[in-house]
Amino acid sequence: MTTEAEAKLEIAQASRILFGEAILDAFGHVSRRHPDRPDRFLISRSLAPGQVTPTDVLEVDFDGKAVSDAAPRLFLERFIHAEIYRQRRDVDAVVHSHAMGVLPFAAVPTARVQPICHMCGFLRDTPSPFDVADHAGPGSDLLIRNSELGAALAKHLGAAAVTLMRGHGYTAVGASIAEATYRAIYTARNCEAQQSAHVLGMPVYLTAAEAEATEASVISQITRPWDLWCEQYPVPADQAA
Repeated sequence: MTTEAEAKLEIAQASRILFGEAILDAFGHVSRRHPDRPDRFLISRSLAPGQVTPTDVLEVDFDGKAVSDAAPRLFLERFIHAEIYRQRRDVDAVVHSHAMGVLPFAAVPTARVQPICHMCGFLRDTPSPFDVADHAGPGSDLLIRNSELGAALAKHLGAAAVTLMRGHGYTAVGASIAEATYRAIYTARNCEAQQSAHVLGMPVYLTAAEAEATEASVISQITRPWDLWCEQYPVPADQAA
């Protein structure tokens, strides 16, 4: 069983990995379901991901409220995380990113993300991009600022691993921090490869059966990339306690 302290370290570690891999920059965030309270989750205070330490990680309930009365400023879009955890009991980690390599697929109505290689079978059921304007009207700032918008996004995600967000970015989920981190990184890599392949011609994508089989194979080895990334982008020892 993971302790709360270990979970907070995982969030700091994932934040630094995703910053190092250019999936997050000054914006974006990572969360993990609380190991002892499935009706709460852990997420950093509003801070650039590359600066997150375990002491910056807070406990938040599904209404987006910090458990501590003395909590510092929270991310505006914590409702993405809260409502996905509320609707998806199989999800234990969430990553929200604005990676530029993915944004074209969220902006072009005829584009569709499809798994182009064996590392990205998890993308086989990716829905069409979520459009916040359908729920917040045409003049919003495109952010998921409240529980209602978060619930609409979570419903749109359905049982998929990733959902794109029109004019905004994407959100990836997983049964662990390692899995959600992997999916966030390889969503961006798949989109980059898919765009490059289209320059040469029409790509041959993975079939549904291939995507399912390759995902199972990769997930069975998820600690391999996670351990490598932890070594490449470590949380400084004096900040890890």
